[in-house]
Amino acid sequence: MHLSRWLAAASAALTLAATTALPQSAQARDIVGFSGDYSPGTIVVKTGARSLYYVLGGGKAVRYTVGVGRAGKQWTGTAMIDGKYLQPAWSPPADVKRDKPYLPNLIAGGKGNNPMGAAALTLSRGQYAIHGTNNPGSIGGFVSYGCIRMYNADVLDLYSRVSFGTTVIVTN
Repeated sequence: MHLSRWLAAASAALTLAATTALPQSAQARDIVGFSGDYSPGTIVVKTGARSLYYVLGGGKAVRYTVGVGRAGKQWTGTAMIDGKYLQPAWSPPADVKRDKPYLPNLIAGGKGNNPMGAAALTLSRGQYAIHGTNNPGSIGGFVSYGCIRMYNADVLDLYSRVSFGTTVIVTN
């Protein structure tokens, strides 16, 4: 009898320790009502709301909280996903390098200081991407040079849903 109580207590303690000691995968996605004339599979980014919507159809979308371009770095318009990368390497674009000349010319994929995080979906508009981040505190803010930042767990979820040529519409 005492052994079974001890085992139950030890099991509970290990479970508690595991859930508090290990980092939890951040996730900021919900299925929400969504209206508009968008085809299922379209990505809609509303920068003012710092939200990205993956349109499911039937008046529903998956909503993700995102970080977006800071003042003077935001853009609007339509693009297409033209690349999908897991653990991508990153080279700072010219405007980032100009503002932060101390950055290396290349940061290998999977490194803790790589701002692309777990995955990147590059956009046909040039230097922009929808990507993960190793700075989860930046999600929900006006923080980037125009890229759309997501929690790593969320960008991996979105990565699994989209394909090359997916339409991305960015609005205020």
